Amino acid sequence: MSRAKNFNAGPAALPLPALQRALDEFLDFSGSGMSVMEHSHRGKDYEAVHDEAIALVRELLSVPDAYDVLFLQGGASQLFAQIPMNLVERGRSADYVVTGAWGDKALAEAKTATAMLGAGARLAGTTGEGEGKDKRFVRAATAKDLRLAPDAAYVHLTSNETIHGVEYEVTPARPFPDAGKVPLVVDMSSDFLWRPIDVSRFGLIYAGAQKNIGPSGVVVVIVRKDLVAAGRKDIPKIFQLRTAADNKSLYNTPPTFGIYMIRNVLAWLKGLGGLAAMEQRNREKAAKLYAVIDANASFYRCPVERESRSVMNLVFRLPTEADEERFVKEAKAQGMVGLKGHRSVGGIRVSAYNAVEPAWIDALCELMQGFARRG
Repeated sequence: MSRAKNFNAGPAALPLPALQRALDEFLDFSGSGMSVMEHSHRGKDYEAVHDEAIALVRELLSVPDAYDVLFLQGGASQLFAQIPMNLVERGRSADYVVTGAWGDKALAEAKTATAMLGAGARLAGTTGEGEGKDKRFVRAATAKDLRLAPDAAYVHLTSNETIHGVEYEVTPARPFPDAGKVPLVVDMSSDFLWRPIDVSRFGLIYAGAQKNIGPSGVVVVIVRKDLVAAGRKDIPKIFQLRTAADNKSLYNTPPTFGIYMIRNVLAWLKGLGGLAAMEQRNREKAAKLYAVIDANASFYRCPVERESRSVMNLVFRLPTEADEERFVKEAKAQGMVGLKGHRSVGGIRVSAYNAVEPAWIDALCELMQGFARRG
């Protein structure tokens, strides 16, 4: 079969070797005569997969022993509420830095969740310009944008805004904020595992799997054990992070097939040389595409400041919406899908996650160059 060149923002492309492994094992996993989806999450066959997935996260990111690695359900959107429910004590508040739509959503949910529990969440900085549908985000935040409270329960931000194409620390000019002694909590849903990071800089990292590391239905959480231990106990047990930590994410039935697929993707990633090799691959893909945009600046326009241009979600506009519609149609005819920008901002969005092959980017760049010449 001819596989599509998949640039969807999520659920997104998965590595062909990870899918092929699942196909080979689908009906008979590990000689058990059953699919992995049929195995008990308490059985040794599935538990081996579960443990391997956790171990691979730890290995690839060199996760310190002081951190738990959890697999949760509900998507990152559930974590928008679950994190403040756990980490903001009564009478305290958390700080939120907003650089795009997902940061806005996280803050809104945190305000609702904390209001129910006698706590609060406040906007500590934003790079948004305008109001309503005209609101724009074109850069990551800098120190001058922030008004951080030294006694905040944590500082929350989104490392890569999937819709607006804004990312932190692509260059040294836009580093993650310095929160001092306050834990830094980061939604890394769309740029988790694209490069090495120092986990010890963060109090909690969370990422919906469906963008860069697996299928939908699983959230990976890396969290300091002391934050888990100090978390609130006056919320339902199923929402307490300690419940997942104490039970190795097996308190109730987890999304076993999703975790199995994450294991396959992580094993593929390790086989390619790990995160250093993946960062080089991803930066080369992004550099090629941004070079075409900049070389045809009278036709293509990237609205994001250069220092904040995302490596994972590259966004740009054409002269007219009609041109954008023609571009998407022509790309689809060449086997490229998922290029239409989010409905809230329009334009074109290229989600160049880990599984997106460099050859797909080459084909897209060739299309873009020809399309610009034809006008």
